Amino acid sequence: MRALVVYESIWGNTEAIARAAASGVGGETEVVPVVDAPPVIPDDVDLLIVGGPTHAFSMTTPSTRESARQQGATMIPARGIREWILELSPPSRAVRVATFDTRTVSPRLPGSAAKKAMKRLVARGLEPAATPETFGVHGYGGPLAGGEENRAKEWGSKVAAAVAGR
Repeated sequence: MRALVVYESIWGNTEAIARAAASGVGGETEVVPVVDAPPVIPDDVDLLIVGGPTHAFSMTTPSTRESARQQGATMIPARGIREWILELSPPSRAVRVATFDTRTVSPRLPGSAAKKAMKRLVARGLEPAATPETFGVHGYGGPLAGGEENRAKEWGSKVAAAVAGR
């Protein structure tokens, strides 16, 4: 099985979760920031994992990324997963997808970038491999809540097993 993990990260926390999930998937798994993500899912990819931070109850927008910059973030991507999904070509064959987000643990706010991303990816023709998952972050800039990288690795392993039918 070949997997592609596409992530948007502003403070580095979502990238850490993406890399941990990829290590759980194992095998041939490529991890790429959304700014380098392909506009077409390669034909040999069986599993796509997409992750990003939750901003204003959903995926980031140019204005929420600018707000993060004003709060001190320095790794602001030129585009987020929202824009990438809008530009993504429908797959030429069945591709399973899993989504995740990062969100503050306190205050616990509603909304989920992962749920919104899943909805849009399914509308583009991908098939859900798992329910969207959320990983906790202390404050907006981090660090990740305790145990979240290990939990992401386990989640990646479970998603890969479901796709592979193991």
